[in-house]
Amino acid sequence: MIRVENISVVFSPGTPDENLALKNINLTVKNGDFITIIGSNGAGKSTLYNAIAGTVIPFQGRIFLRNDNTETDISRKPEFIRARYIGRIFQNPLLGTAGKMTLADNMMLCYRKGYKGLKISLNKQMKETFREQLSCLGMGLEDRLNDNVELFSGGQRQALTLLMTVMSKPNLLLLDEHTAALDPRNAEIVMSLTSRFAAEYSLTVMMITHNMNHALEAGNRLLMMDGGEIILDIDAEEKAKLSTKDIVRRFKDIRKQELANDEMLLSDKN
Repeated sequence: MIRVENISVVFSPGTPDENLALKNINLTVKNGDFITIIGSNGAGKSTLYNAIAGTVIPFQGRIFLRNDNTETDISRKPEFIRARYIGRIFQNPLLGTAGKMTLADNMMLCYRKGYKGLKISLNKQMKETFREQLSCLGMGLEDRLNDNVELFSGGQRQALTLLMTVMSKPNLLLLDEHTAALDPRNAEIVMSLTSRFAAEYSLTVMMITHNMNHALEAGNRLLMMDGGEIILDIDAEEKAKLSTKDIVRRFKDIRKQELANDEMLLSDKN
């Protein structure tokens, strides 16, 4: 689905603050993969997403996207072009929806994105479709189509963002710590919906998380990043046998130092 070839990203080049944020990253994401990504702050996780989404342009390397059995070099494509194929959900639950617009209007915008070229209108039949789709969230939002989204809780807005992104039918879904800002109950609800939608819609997903339980339990593959590099790439069979302590031990063996990330260490799976 996506192929990253020898990507490097540098910030503030030629200055005392120069930072090589990604170092010769090579990664192939297959259709239907659900990849969880872990690493300390500054490891390069979000920079990798920014490179894939087009927010930053690497100074070397190429990125290829497969769509309709055709592989296209998107390395220099602007972000708004890539957004047609790549969905992204951020940590802040307010970023994925338009708060001053009604729920129905938010749904309509995403529906039009998912059905390119079709002329559709917000009629009675469309509202019934939205109600049916919203009911799967189990939050009662199907009865609030005329309410402005700013009235919803953070958990409701993030669950809504997830549903709307799935509706837009992305080739690749990037989840950037999308449960981190939620309380534990809503975080588990959104995580459960994430796994459910990924399976039901055969989504290709990359998910950054600091929650080691989520990283180990979700998906079929786990990446660990450090210092702008991918230092571990673990498949589903191996991942199922691992605990947090195993991951920390692997990091220490590779980097010859301790993993300094309290959030990851506290999210322990024994």
